[in-house]
Amino acid sequence: MKVNKIIFATGNEGKMREVRMILEDLGAEILSLKEAGIHVDVEENGTTFEENARIKATEIMKCSGEIVLADDSGLEVDALDKEPGIYSARYMGYETSYHIKNQNLVDRLEGKKGSERSARFVCAIAAALPDGRVLTTRGTMEGEIGYEEKGENGFGYDPIFYLPDYGCYSGELSLEIKNELSHRGKALRLMKEELRKLKEEP
Repeated sequence: MKVNKIIFATGNEGKMREVRMILEDLGAEILSLKEAGIHVDVEENGTTFEENARIKATEIMKCSGEIVLADDSGLEVDALDKEPGIYSARYMGYETSYHIKNQNLVDRLEGKKGSERSARFVCAIAAALPDGRVLTTRGTMEGEIGYEEKGENGFGYDPIFYLPDYGCYSGELSLEIKNELSHRGKALRLMKEELRKLKEEP
């Protein structure tokens, strides 16, 4: 199967930079929704990260006829019954700043220490193919919720996500190192292997 063009279902420029860095050696043109001229609101009403990614990728593939990748990602905090989970972007409302969302999570873990603050970033990526197949991969990054925001890199919950093995916050990682460690980086590299297999198909 030809893998000449891939649409990644996002308008987030930070995410597109990560995606392009990891997929650049596939030799495919990688477009954001805006670059592909697609303006579709997809209701992500699944109950898992994988379902939401599949819904988004499939709907946009139907509009474009191209290979479409979509991701759904979020933060799971074990002490909060894995909240905010699939509602990470919607947590406390779309219009609420991440500074406020982050502080709320830190406040809810008051009195907890070390492993009691365990959390992970989860990313599921779906590839919807023009022949109707849908492939999915998942990556995670384990860590803890910190006590304050740190770092100017990254976005969303990165500034409160502490990585004990590295002694720093996700928001303090360079883009290159973050791509190596991150949930999205891991899921993307797994998907890249799936796309490579597609290229070998007649």
